[in-house]
Amino acid sequence: MKLSTILNSVDVIQVVGNAELIEVKGFSNNSNDIAEGWVFVAIKGMKLDAHEYILDVINKKASAIILDMDKYPDEIYLQSNCVKILVADSRKAFAQFSTSFYNNPSHELNLIGVTGTKGKTTTAFLIKQIYEYANNQCGLIGTIANYIGKEEVPTKLTTPEANVINKLLRKMVDVGCSECVMEVSSHSLELHRTTGLKFDTTVFTNITSDHFDFHKTFNNYLQAKKKLFDSLIPASKILYNIDDESSNEIIKDSAAKKYSYGTNQSADFRIINIQYDLQGTNFTLAGKDFSTNFHIPLIGIFNAYNASAAIVTTYLSGISIETIKDALLYVKQVPGRFEVISHNNKKVIIDYSHTTDSLKQALQAIHHLCQNEKVYCVFGCGGNRDKLKRSEMGKVASELSDFVYVTSDNPRDEEPMDIISDIIKGIDKNNYLVEEIREEAIRKAICNSEDNAVILVAGKGHENYQEIHGIRKYFSDKDTAEKYLELCK
Repeated sequence: MKLSTILNSVDVIQVVGNAELIEVKGFSNNSNDIAEGWVFVAIKGMKLDAHEYILDVINKKASAIILDMDKYPDEIYLQSNCVKILVADSRKAFAQFSTSFYNNPSHELNLIGVTGTKGKTTTAFLIKQIYEYANNQCGLIGTIANYIGKEEVPTKLTTPEANVINKLLRKMVDVGCSECVMEVSSHSLELHRTTGLKFDTTVFTNITSDHFDFHKTFNNYLQAKKKLFDSLIPASKILYNIDDESSNEIIKDSAAKKYSYGTNQSADFRIINIQYDLQGTNFTLAGKDFSTNFHIPLIGIFNAYNASAAIVTTYLSGISIETIKDALLYVKQVPGRFEVISHNNKKVIIDYSHTTDSLKQALQAIHHLCQNEKVYCVFGCGGNRDKLKRSEMGKVASELSDFVYVTSDNPRDEEPMDIISDIIKGIDKNNYLVEEIREEAIRKAICNSEDNAVILVAGKGHENYQEIHGIRKYFSDKDTAEKYLELCK
């Protein structure tokens, strides 16, 4: 594709050089990727400023550079036959360039965006499984993995960079997908990764305090989420959790059609009579044209909400309630989301809960399920992330557990014991033990607990690594729990 054609979709301030002559061979925001004939998009990041690498990519014979900081004279670009493209915001331009380069694949799919603090992953997986049960090929972009139909593609980000998103969407279209469901993170919205995408439906699950390391305040976090809904056209649909007190603020300025779900009597789709046990969750969902009992083999009130969001999303796109009801009977466990492992007389629950509210909900669900058993909790907090929640999570774990093993999560660049010290500041009871080594903490919780005990291992869920001082080493909470459930008989 000609560079000049792509630039028609980019908010350009100035072009130096002849873009008409350039056929784009590839593009990236990573200078290491750049080869002869490629376009480099220079973005100022959190740690590095890619504008510092402009001379390097010119030497690599890049055909063009998109930038929002004009560091070098035009002569340098002209002498190197490299087109300079000045924009107001390189991140936004990168997204616009990506959508144009891949021929706007989101316009060829029923694209569903799911955002919220909790429930994004489970809701997205349920939507995908319902569509597939109805014989609609569906892609997925999310926390655990990306899927091009049935093909799994590893991921490191909940919502990838704009070029990766559009490349995935194009591949989905090419293999015959008619739908794609995407988890949309607040980071991605703030950093323009989803700019230019056409969402047919968006889902708001909930919002609680999180990501203060990035957003600094709750209002900033909320406003970042709100950007998804503010960007929608009137033909789009919003499905929102009316029980969340911030939902009105989130959706109030959107031009899209709005549909609510929740237990509130005014909900367009009302959730009634939620009951759950270790075999799953039962509830009734009542809309204008139906009132149907559902069963899902996933556990907890929160999964009744997740399932309701998935039901309404697929129903509004034309899938029958009967098909949806049947599909939910066979949905698979989402890895690391309240995943129960039973062996002999003990149960371990692996859960991704890494906020105060999600940890509280997980522990409350366990007490509902296992009213006479001892409850143990193993958890830590991630490094280089919101420090305010650490003591709050310590308090919740201590108050809702018989005993807590405070351990390491993904300390990243922080010292594990510094994080642990922040956690235990919130614990007033004498019912905890510090065990920095996560495997050892899980071992002690399983081996030292009574028969019929329930052990919640929280924080990492599906993750199969620990990140310590920038290095990721293999570690799985699930594998570790299964190992010691077998050894500690």
